Amino acid sequence: MTVADVMTTKVVSVTATTPFKDIAEALIAGGISAVPVLDDDNHVIGMVSEADLLRKEEFREQFYREGYRPPLRARLRHPKGRQKAAGDTAAELMTSPAVTVYPEASAVAAARLMDAHDVKRLAVTDYNGRLQGIVSRRDLVKLFLRGDEEIAAEIRADVLDRELWVNTEGVHVQVEQGIVTLSGWMEHRTETGIAVRMTARVNGVVDVVDKLTWKTDDSKWDAK
Repeated sequence: MTVADVMTTKVVSVTATTPFKDIAEALIAGGISAVPVLDDDNHVIGMVSEADLLRKEEFREQFYREGYRPPLRARLRHPKGRQKAAGDTAAELMTSPAVTVYPEASAVAAARLMDAHDVKRLAVTDYNGRLQGIVSRRDLVKLFLRGDEEIAAEIRADVLDRELWVNTEGVHVQVEQGIVTLSGWMEHRTETGIAVRMTARVNGVVDVVDKLTWKTDDSKWDAK
């Protein structure tokens, strides 16, 4: 499944000159954690998140006492925190360049990108950098909401019958709460391992329980 399959196309966005309070209102009204910042030609030039707005309080000296310095951990984690705390517009508050992904990218690639950059959502752009949509962690979690029968049907039709190119008539597929149990037999031991790995890649699969047996242990041949 690709990013295009799960992304949101109706996107709340702001421009570089959007004031601080208008950004806050957009986040609250939209029930979202970040908004893309666009130029006049719909190019994504940055992202403003709730965390960016909260820098104004985190680094506000007068809120605590004169001469207050935020904890070292906060300063190391957000080296531009004080600069953003002084920002009044999206251009001054945003993180730039934005972390983006293409619609054709896999959902797994998007999840890894979010984890690598510690962000909750990605701007989806075309190859010219123009906004196409937004994909969030919540969008990716929806992948696990597929029904058990739908998952089982895909494993049988796509993985076992079409992609493996081996005899799978002895394989039984059972899915409960996204957990797939593969039982029965296959001709070779190495084939069972491939079947398990390919099943684990199916969207919506939470885990795979391997109860497959085999007629020939060809793993010894590989070792030689």
